[in-house]
Formats: sequence, C-alpha cells, structure tokens
Amino acid sequence: MAVELPPDYRPSPDEEYMNPMQLEYFRRKLLAWRDELMQEAQETLDNLRDESYQDVGDEADRASRESEHGLELRTRDRYRKLLRKIEQALERIDDGSYGYCEDTGEPIGIKRLEARPIATLSIDAQERREMKEKVLADR
Repeated sequence: MAVELPPDYRPSPDEEYMNPMQLEYFRRKLLAWRDELMQEAQETLDNLRDESYQDVGDEADRASRESEHGLELRTRDRYRKLLRKIEQALERIDDGSYGYCEDTGEPIGIKRLEARPIATLSIDAQERREMKEKVLADR
C-alpha cells in the first residue's frame, strides 16, 4: 500500500507515533541517504581507479597519494558500515519495529530519528550503554 506524502510533510509529535506517513517519511529519508552514500562510494572508487593510472612522481607525491588513498579507503569502509545500518533500519520499517528502542521497546522519538534515522536506542538507553562501556573500559 503506497502512502502519499505531501511535499512539505514533516513528522510531528502531535501525530500517532510511527503512523504510515511517518514510516514512509523515514523510509524515503533512509533511501535518499543510501543513494547519496552509494554515489559517493562510486566516486571514491572512480578516483582511486583514475589515480592508479597516473605517473608515480617523486617520493613526496607517492606518500601524499598513499595517504589520500588510505583516507578514501577508510571513508569507504565507514560508508559500507553506514549502508548496512541503513539497510537494517529499512528492514525495521518493514517489520514494524522501526522507531522503538531495541533495549526497552519505548519510542525513540521523532527528534532523535530526524537527527539519526538509523538510531536503534532511545537517548536514555544510549546513555546507559555508553556509561556501562565507560565503566568497563576504566577497569
């Protein structure tokens, strides 16, 4: 069932939480983000491929190019991880669990999802998890 969204639609806390319009809004937001990341990843690949055919130059040029390649590869790895999280968020939209904290089952909240549409934890649960990790790291 396709949901029609007005062009200026923004989720509101006054609406029923995770109603079909909100879910479609976040689905579109996630799909657009995924497409953007895929395009940037392709550009990174193209840059790496193009640069590999250039003359090597002196040691400083080589070192600079290797540093740039390392940065691009780290960025690409970050994109890959982010793409996986976006896919998981899209799956949660499909299975009806999107927008709810995986620890508590409580709503994550529209503001948090606007800022981080791949969020799986409420702010309170995220803070508790970070606190626990800090305590474990300090040992």
